[in-house]
Amino acid sequence: MKDRGASLFPLAMLVLLAALTFWLNRLIQDDKPRGPQRHDPDYWVERFEVRRFDIDGQLQHTLVGDKLVHYPDDDTAIVTAPHISYRQQPPSEVSARVAYVGRDGKEIKLVDEVRVIRHGVADGAPATVLETRTLTVFPDDEKARTRDPVVITQGNSVMHGTGLELDNKSGITVLHGRVTGTLHRNRTETP
Repeated sequence: MKDRGASLFPLAMLVLLAALTFWLNRLIQDDKPRGPQRHDPDYWVERFEVRRFDIDGQLQHTLVGDKLVHYPDDDTAIVTAPHISYRQQPPSEVSARVAYVGRDGKEIKLVDEVRVIRHGVADGAPATVLETRTLTVFPDDEKARTRDPVVITQGNSVMHGTGLELDNKSGITVLHGRVTGTLHRNRTETP
């Protein structure tokens, strides 16, 4: 009988060791998050300015905002009260209530009270103002697009459309959908 107890001791120790290993493994596994990573911010910045330069070192555009919140799980950011200024001639400005900046900053979705101002080419020329609810901007290419209703004004002229594509470098804007508007000529007085 003593021999039988002596032979069961190693087996009991082996079962105890296996149970301890199983318990430790469960304890360690519970520390790891299951499922997708949480969408929590890792940092935020208030009242900031970001300047982007071209390959020659010339200032291309500036982004100013009230607050930027960055999320590490998808490397995106939310900007409150964004204002983008392009420095070329004629200068342009883009603003909105909120901007969602994509992973690499090459795509920005502007939401609510979006306003684009392209200042007049000549002295005294009226600025062109574009207003819409959403606008997706590609800052490096200086292009933008939307599928929401758009109102474009220049002086007394007004155009309405249901979407647009804008190229700031060429100055060409293409309105989509049913386009309506009123165009006023610039009259010059002759003595």
